[in-house]
Amino acid sequence: MSFSDPPPSLQFDASQDFGVKSVGRFIAVGGGRGGVGKSLVAVNLAPAFYTTVIVDGNPMRELVEHLPDNTPVDSGILGAIDSPDSLTVTIGFGSSLFDSRYGLASKRPKYLTTMPTFTHDEIDPARAGGDIVLQICANHRDTVVHTMREILRAVAGRLVVRWTLDGFQSAKRGPTQRSNARNLFAFRDGTSNPDVTDPAEMNRVIWVQPGSEPAWTAGGTYLVARTIRMHVEFWDRVGMLEQEQMIGRYRVSGAPLGGTREFQNPDYPSDPKGKRIPLDAHIRLANPRTPATADQRILRRGYNYHRGIDEAGDLDQGLLFLAFNQNPPRQFVNIQRRLETEPMVDYITPVGGGYFFLPPGAKGGSDWVGSGLAPA
Repeated sequence: MSFSDPPPSLQFDASQDFGVKSVGRFIAVGGGRGGVGKSLVAVNLAPAFYTTVIVDGNPMRELVEHLPDNTPVDSGILGAIDSPDSLTVTIGFGSSLFDSRYGLASKRPKYLTTMPTFTHDEIDPARAGGDIVLQICANHRDTVVHTMREILRAVAGRLVVRWTLDGFQSAKRGPTQRSNARNLFAFRDGTSNPDVTDPAEMNRVIWVQPGSEPAWTAGGTYLVARTIRMHVEFWDRVGMLEQEQMIGRYRVSGAPLGGTREFQNPDYPSDPKGKRIPLDAHIRLANPRTPATADQRILRRGYNYHRGIDEAGDLDQGLLFLAFNQNPPRQFVNIQRRLETEPMVDYITPVGGGYFFLPPGAKGGSDWVGSGLAPA
């Protein structure tokens, strides 16, 4: 979900927000009239308030709603008690937030720009950009929808939704608990992500370091969001061998071609001419595994989406590609430029998204996400 005026998130850290939730909604917002600080505080407080509050063993919402003629403090779609349901709300800021409207130009993160247009993009302006972005994730869709409604209630008159997209992750069907879920091309997604439990690796490729950018950004990260339409009817007519050669992995196991396990490293040195894994295979271009490209790795957290049928009667399905990186020009842009020559470009079309900066999480109960940017 994307807005115009900034929202915040619940605490953002590697262990919480990089965890996988089965459903999510991405919301971009733009151009509200209220102050940035008040909008951010409202977004921070809403998710926490609408989880269960107990008074004398009873849900507070239930007590309030029994008062005559009282406006319900909650939509009620989750019943009397809201389970946490692994809910997370991640908040980010778009480059437009730092224009002349709010006096924040001097605080713009160093690499935060409008998302550049790449060779095969067909970006719809109505599905791109936004002053503020929210990623709402939980284990169940009704929790996500409920949270969105309550946040929009809290920021009514201050933020206006620009675009939104519902996403889901396929069920994990093995063969092991570690096996990644599949995207809508049926290949496993996210296999070669950096290790989020390794602080040194995260500091090298994900978290903004102190002294390199405006002080408030330290400990945050950049998010590249791309709505990628996947032409699934066309893809489904391609032979299995050709699909695997385009990706560079076996479809069933997820192992690199010539390997036997999903997390086995592809052996590029023994295949310099690409006889086993083609030189233009997706995995080879995305991550060449050379010393020169080691600091270009990104942390991917993709969601499938289904938007029904388009005007031509084709399935409108695809991938909400989310990539966290410390420096988009060094990381995402270099990867994307290499991928412009992959055969898979015939089967996908990027149609929306944007660049956003995700600030560090709140520190204690009196703090809120984005407080360093716009004090209330």
